[in-house]
Amino acid sequence: MDKFKVLTLVNFIIGSTALSFQVGVLYPWHHQLDGDFKELEKKHESRLQLFHDRKWEKLKEIDSKLDSLVKQLGEANNNPHREANPQVHH
Repeated sequence: MDKFKVLTLVNFIIGSTALSFQVGVLYPWHHQLDGDFKELEKKHESRLQLFHDRKWEKLKEIDSKLDSLVKQLGEANNNPHREANPQVHH
Protein backbone atom coordinates (compact mmCIF):
# COMPACT_ATOMS: atom_id res chain seq x y z
CA MET A 1 0.00 0.00 0.00
CA ASP A 2 0.99 3.50 -0.61
CA LYS A 3 1.91 5.44 2.56
CA PHE A 4 -0.71 8.10 1.73
CA LYS A 5 -3.42 5.43 1.63
CA VAL A 6 -2.21 4.11 5.00
CA LEU A 7 -2.23 7.63 6.43
CA THR A 8 -5.75 8.17 5.08
CA LEU A 9 -6.90 4.88 6.60
CA VAL A 10 -5.29 5.70 10.00
CA ASN A 11 -6.86 9.16 9.91
CA PHE A 12 -10.28 7.62 9.17
CA ILE A 13 -9.90 5.10 12.03
CA ILE A 14 -8.87 7.82 14.51
CA GLY A 15 -11.74 10.09 13.41
CA SER A 16 -14.28 7.26 13.62
CA THR A 17 -13.02 6.26 17.07
CA ALA A 18 -13.21 9.86 18.30
CA LEU A 19 -16.74 10.27 16.94
CA SER A 20 -17.83 6.97 18.50
CA PHE A 21 -16.39 8.08 21.86
CA GLN A 22 -18.23 11.40 21.67
CA VAL A 23 -21.55 9.80 20.76
CA GLY A 24 -21.25 6.81 23.10
CA VAL A 25 -19.62 8.35 26.18
CA LEU A 26 -19.49 12.13 26.22
CA TYR A 27 -22.99 12.88 24.96
CA PRO A 28 -24.84 10.77 27.59
CA TRP A 29 -22.43 12.03 30.26
CA HIS A 30 -23.30 15.59 29.24
CA HIS A 31 -26.99 14.90 29.95
CA GLN A 32 -26.14 13.39 33.33
CA LEU A 33 -24.02 16.41 34.25
CA ASP A 34 -26.75 18.77 33.09
CA GLY A 35 -29.30 17.02 35.32
CA ASP A 36 -26.91 17.06 38.29
CA PHE A 37 -26.25 20.76 37.73
CA LYS A 38 -29.97 21.58 37.68
CA GLU A 39 -30.46 19.63 40.92
CA LEU A 40 -27.56 21.49 42.53
CA GLU A 41 -29.00 24.79 41.32
CA LYS A 42 -32.36 23.98 42.97
CA LYS A 43 -30.62 23.14 46.26
CA HIS A 44 -28.67 26.38 46.08
CA GLU A 45 -31.83 28.39 45.45
CA SER A 46 -33.60 26.80 48.42
CA ARG A 47 -30.64 27.51 50.73
CA LEU A 48 -30.44 31.06 49.44
CA GLN A 49 -34.16 31.52 50.13
CA LEU A 50 -33.71 30.10 53.64
CA PHE A 51 -30.84 32.53 54.28
CA HIS A 52 -32.94 35.40 52.92
CA ASP A 53 -35.87 34.49 55.18
CA ARG A 54 -33.63 34.22 58.25
CA LYS A 55 -32.02 37.56 57.40
CA TRP A 56 -35.44 39.25 57.19
CA GLU A 57 -36.51 37.73 60.50
CA LYS A 58 -33.33 39.01 62.16
CA LEU A 59 -33.86 42.48 60.66
CA LYS A 60 -37.45 42.52 61.93
CA GLU A 61 -36.22 41.51 65.38
CA ILE A 62 -33.60 44.28 65.36
CA ASP A 63 -36.19 46.80 64.16
CA SER A 64 -38.60 45.77 66.92
CA LYS A 65 -35.91 46.10 69.58
CA LEU A 66 -34.87 49.48 68.19
CA ASP A 67 -38.49 50.72 68.25
CA SER A 68 -38.81 49.55 71.85
CA LEU A 69 -35.59 51.31 72.81
CA VAL A 70 -36.66 54.54 71.09
CA LYS A 71 -40.00 54.36 72.89
CA GLN A 72 -38.26 53.84 76.25
CA LEU A 73 -35.91 56.75 75.62
CA GLY A 74 -38.82 58.95 74.55
CA GLU A 75 -40.71 58.14 77.74
CA ALA A 76 -37.58 58.81 79.82
CA ASN A 77 -37.10 62.21 78.15
CA ASN A 78 -40.72 63.18 78.88
CA ASN A 79 -40.45 62.17 82.56
CA PRO A 80 -39.56 65.25 84.70
CA HIS A 81 -38.31 63.03 87.58
CA ARG A 82 -35.73 61.19 85.51
CA GLU A 83 -32.17 60.59 86.63
CA ALA A 84 -29.44 63.01 85.64
CA ASN A 85 -27.44 60.25 83.88
CA PRO A 86 -29.89 57.64 82.57
CA GLN A 87 -28.33 54.29 81.74
CA VAL A 88 -29.61 51.99 79.05
CA HIS A 89 -29.88 48.40 80.26
CA HIS A 90 -29.43 45.54 77.80
